[in-house]
Amino acid sequence: MPEMHPDSQHIIEENREFTMFSWSVQNQANPIHMTGGKGSHFFDGSGNAWLDMASQLVSINVGHQHPKILQAIKDQVDTMCFAGPGFATDVRAELGRKLSEVTGLAKSFFTLGGSEANENAMKMARLYTGRPKIITRYRSYHGATMGSMTASGDPRRWPVEPGVPGIVRVFDPYMYRPPLGMTAEQWEEGCISHIEEVIQMEGPHTIAAIMVEGITGSNGVLVPPDSYYPRLRALCDKYGILLITDEVMSGFGRTGTWLATQHYGIKPDIVTCAKGLTSGYMPLGAVIVNDKIADYFETHFLAGGLTYSGHPVSLAAAIANIKVYEEENIFEHVRELGVHLGQRLEAMKRKFACVGDVRYIGLFSVLELVKDKATKEPLAPFNGTSPEMGRLAAHLKSKHIYAMLRFNWAFVCPPLVITREELDHGLDMYEEALALVDQMILGPVAAD
Repeated sequence: MPEMHPDSQHIIEENREFTMFSWSVQNQANPIHMTGGKGSHFFDGSGNAWLDMASQLVSINVGHQHPKILQAIKDQVDTMCFAGPGFATDVRAELGRKLSEVTGLAKSFFTLGGSEANENAMKMARLYTGRPKIITRYRSYHGATMGSMTASGDPRRWPVEPGVPGIVRVFDPYMYRPPLGMTAEQWEEGCISHIEEVIQMEGPHTIAAIMVEGITGSNGVLVPPDSYYPRLRALCDKYGILLITDEVMSGFGRTGTWLATQHYGIKPDIVTCAKGLTSGYMPLGAVIVNDKIADYFETHFLAGGLTYSGHPVSLAAAIANIKVYEEENIFEHVRELGVHLGQRLEAMKRKFACVGDVRYIGLFSVLELVKDKATKEPLAPFNGTSPEMGRLAAHLKSKHIYAMLRFNWAFVCPPLVITREELDHGLDMYEEALALVDQMILGPVAAD
């Protein structure tokens, strides 16, 4: 349980003095001193328990400090801490077999995270097809290393451009804000036709793969219409293009299935994963490929490798994590609680003037916040913030609710083990914050 840490402020100061924080102007970084956690909560140095409505980085799926995963890590450390990537180990065999079973694909190449997985997926696609180009989407995020960052459409790519060559971007299934002046109905029909036209203009013979997030994550939880993935799969097959799905955030139970694409009845050629693969307990990513790609590399050189590929302790954590998913019926819990979450979000959309749209699948969800429902003017500018979003963030923080907020989006992505009571408490705090935002945009009387 949480306890006061006598040196908490000093620890924060030394973190600031001697380390650098990601995606931050360093003198503006204001980190929480995290000291531990249990289940859906983590603890800080002041003795507070925070309800983790973001699962850290939408990663700690089975909650903080799950004893079965901790024990598996300890046991593996006692047995063997490290084996080079060219060695066979029991945990490597076991996890590879299990990933083949749950995804329906053939073989896995292990990395240390999602960005490395996406780098290697693009590399494999180019080697297998002999084609140079990768199509990605504008509202996507695939990681922070150079290739994955270039493949991202996210504005975080801007500072490192031009990046690597061969990336071509298309528009997303963003049904709340369809492009080109279309209605949502028109865009549902047009979004795949748009990709096909880009393929034709770029030259089908030059395109190795289309890489998309299973469900777009940090760029707004864009849940596609039911027709999207079957049509995208058919389009890839038509032109001999590989379909790569980045399931780093949306995979391993976040939507109630192993892979988000399993909701749509299609099978990608390559899947990348990380985060929920170990629930963040150890760094691990994977590139999982189909039989044809696996067979190709039986007789062709795989030009890639990492010192920590197949790290035994990470693999042991993943095996234990997958057993927790299965033995504790986590996915069933996600599907059941996801229905309740969706109902709560829809009620917020009806109740609050600032909630323009809500999107959800399983325990993967977002509220899109606006100044005006009729015009859909965002509550904060693209790649920016606003006083209203600042007020929302401050209120949640004052209630010790840890939330992921970005641009005009308020995400609700709690650990998959969260109870209904915990979830409702967190959502009640979101509602308090939304009421304050309504007062800012409407005035106190109108908001009441």
